[in-house]
Amino acid sequence: MTELIEDEAERAARLLDAQDKAARLFAEVRARGILAPGVRESQASAAIRDLAGEMFGVHRYWHKRIVRAGVNTLLPYRENPPDRVLAEDEIVFCDFGPIFEQWEADFGRTYVLGEDPAKHRLCAALPVVFDAGRAYFEQHPEVTGEQLYAQVRTLAEQAGWEFGGEIAGHLVGQFPHEKIDGAKIESYIAPGSDKPMRRTDRNGQTAHWILEVHLVDRERGFGGFHEELLDLA
Repeated sequence: MTELIEDEAERAARLLDAQDKAARLFAEVRARGILAPGVRESQASAAIRDLAGEMFGVHRYWHKRIVRAGVNTLLPYRENPPDRVLAEDEIVFCDFGPIFEQWEADFGRTYVLGEDPAKHRLCAALPVVFDAGRAYFEQHPEVTGEQLYAQVRTLAEQAGWEFGGEIAGHLVGQFPHEKIDGAKIESYIAPGSDKPMRRTDRNGQTAHWILEVHLVDRERGFGGFHEELLDLA
């Protein structure tokens, strides 16, 4: 059984370190051209899995690995669409939850293959909406999960996109966080999550959060995804 880390400074440092490793992994994914026309989503996912093992010795993930391209980028996390081959003029996002030395990362990024201006606009909008959502969280100390979800949806619409997510984030921590707080609605940034996000968990530890932004253009048939730590920057 993993020893529970109680020191809050160490917990924050471990989560930030896990996220830094995930960011380095994704940077290497791009550098190696893993996401390329003609590659299947499943092939790209397996290549990223192998790269994580090569770079960091990571072999466990706390949620399913996601690589989605084209129309599959419209779908929320819970869906399992047919395996798609990346096209020449494509948008693709990755959502991975690697476990680095018992600490969860949850990291999502979107990439555009080709020059489609609408896809590039959506890709550029993702971190802007994310930053605005984080700013709202910072400015509202008593914000609840459902309030932040509503605000992120509004921010997406103001930016000219539809919000495609059923949630806008969740708790994150020392693996496995689901055994700490359970699969309850208050573990998510979602409708019905009416507890203040700034609180302690069942162990009396500070609750840390992931914010995720899923923007979609249903008319054109594509979307994009961006996620990382919300309350630790």
